[in-house]
Amino acid sequence: MAKLHLLRGRPTEQQIAEMPEALGTYVKLAVDVQQRITVGGGGLHADCEEVLLENGSRQEDVWDADWEPSSKLLTFEALINIRPRQNNRSMEILDPELRHKIEEIVREIFEG
Repeated sequence: MAKLHLLRGRPTEQQIAEMPEALGTYVKLAVDVQQRITVGGGGLHADCEEVLLENGSRQEDVWDADWEPSSKLLTFEALINIRPRQNNRSMEILDPELRHKIEEIVREIFEG
């Protein structure tokens, strides 16, 4: 199983190399928009999300995305993002402000 990494700051070279092991070219992410942290790696967004929840994140603050390190492309689609109670009825995060916040956090962590 690929390693999951809880990132509060810039990942090490080793972490960057380990996170896409399960999927090859991209990394599953769960992002806590309140604590401004992320977990990357593994084969499922749920694995990443579980690490955040175990570390004190609240479910409503955690959103999932995919990160492609080589192109720095960030996408916002995951089953876990379907949340009618939070007005997101799609796998894709629909709120542009929320997408911007997630992108800001991911770029801050991965790009410094």
